[in-house]
Amino acid sequence: MIDLVIEARRKNLGNFEVGRVLPFHAHRMVGPFTFLDHMGPATFQPGFAKDADVRPHPHIGLSTLTYLFQGEITHRDSVGSLAVIKPNEVNWMTAGSGITHSERFEGLRANGGRMDGMQAWIALPQEYEEIDPSFTHHEGPADLPYYEEGGLKARLIAGEAFGAKSNVPVYSPLFYVHWELEPGTVAALPAEYAERAAYVAEGRVEVGDRELTTAQMAVFAPGDTVVFKAIERSTVMLLGGEPIGPRFIEWNFVSSSKDRIEQAKADWRAGRMKLPDLDHDEFIPLPEGPPPPAPPMS
Repeated sequence: MIDLVIEARRKNLGNFEVGRVLPFHAHRMVGPFTFLDHMGPATFQPGFAKDADVRPHPHIGLSTLTYLFQGEITHRDSVGSLAVIKPNEVNWMTAGSGITHSERFEGLRANGGRMDGMQAWIALPQEYEEIDPSFTHHEGPADLPYYEEGGLKARLIAGEAFGAKSNVPVYSPLFYVHWELEPGTVAALPAEYAERAAYVAEGRVEVGDRELTTAQMAVFAPGDTVVFKAIERSTVMLLGGEPIGPRFIEWNFVSSSKDRIEQAKADWRAGRMKLPDLDHDEFIPLPEGPPPPAPPMS
């Protein structure tokens, strides 16, 4: 039932830590999901330094999906979007041929508070890799179907699952679901997609004869219904979909073509992906020196 358990690796992004789940050397993608970070949890005091913010940086060939449990983030991008995301809301940004954006903790800097959330990169199918960049914000049950029964609360963040469909404009078959489970609650993930995984953001759950705890992700074998039982109050993120073929990933770029990534790097260094007034702040430079190995992701 469980093929692999991945432990989130803590990564320091300056003044802010994330738990890096994907990519993982032994299993680099789950469906089209190429990247998964757990942002926090962390508590900020009012007036904290701006180096916790994510300065303007580029993407190609993917969509980013930001979803929060607590806190808020201010998003700005080079197609003119300005949006503040709050808990149980979705920011969906499609980079396509190229976009630049920043993520700021402006509300938390003013008032203090707790930050806890997830960010995913979802690779675009090859025929959509060069579409025009775009951004949409989604909130409420009309966009993000919500279900509650007994000890289970469930929200469909993106894609289709459990007979429901999110209004987030995805480009390939996938699902992304937020579960809240009270102790003793039993819930099942059907065998609807070829690739499936579950990340425990908080708590402990049983899956078959295995126990998963905070900051662990289980990757499941195809073809079986997966039954979960909450040992304690738990937050679980379900994700997956149909595979879309191998991908290269380097820095903030994802593509089916290594040459396309080299082109994007050259464009960023030359200033062709930057809008000077995006945030009235400096942009993140491309790392210097020889790039790390970038094998195809599969």
